[in-house]
This record gives sequence, C-alpha cells and structure tokens, in this order.
Amino acid sequence: MTSHQNTQTMKPATAAKKLGVYLEATPTEFQEGVISRSELTALQTDPPEWLRELRRDGPHPRPVVAAKLGVSISGLARGGVTQALTTEQIEALKRDSPEWLERERATQAEVRREAARIEDKKAER
Repeated sequence: MTSHQNTQTMKPATAAKKLGVYLEATPTEFQEGVISRSELTALQTDPPEWLRELRRDGPHPRPVVAAKLGVSISGLARGGVTQALTTEQIEALKRDSPEWLERERATQAEVRREAARIEDKKAER
C-alpha cells in the first residue's frame, strides 16, 4: 500500500499572519494565491526583497505595531490606532510619546508583572 501525501496549503491571510506582514501590502500574486507549507518555509528562510521591505518599513499589522510600541492590541484601539502603521509612523509615536501610549505601556507592564507573579506562585506549589 502506498501512502499518498497531500500538500498542506493555507490562505494568504494565514501566511501573512505567520510572516508578520500586513496582507494588503503584499504583492497581488501573494494575495490571490494559495501558499503551501514549503513555500512558507522558503519565504521565512530566504525572504524575497518585497518581504524584507515590508518587515523593515511596513505597513505593519496591528500585532506587530502593538509589540513595537510595547502595548496590547486593545491598547492600540483605545489609543485610536485602528490601521496598519509604517515603521516611520511607529517611531514618530515613540518620539512624541502621547499620553495614551504612556498609559497603555504602564498597563501592559502591570499585566506582565501580574502574570509573572502568578507564574511564580504556581511554581511554589
């Protein structure tokens, strides 16, 4: 009996999420195609120029923006940031340091401290 293996594929949105890029900023052929696991691995190990540019300059998806600013995705929404931002826009926000950003960074730091405290308490048991 021969085993027959299907190639696993994913939608462009899933691949973009795994690559950490904003789907709408990717090339049309990426957005309209289907990506196999092997193609995704190739993109991760040897990214083409368009992928390197997107990762470097953006626009970045909200999870990446939140991580670069040190806040949660919900914190971005509370701060009024609902769209993808470029690296330049993220850097400008860091420089300007608006009140909402400082507040959300403090909130995020408190959440992390609490999570660490809970983990330490679990480890003691």
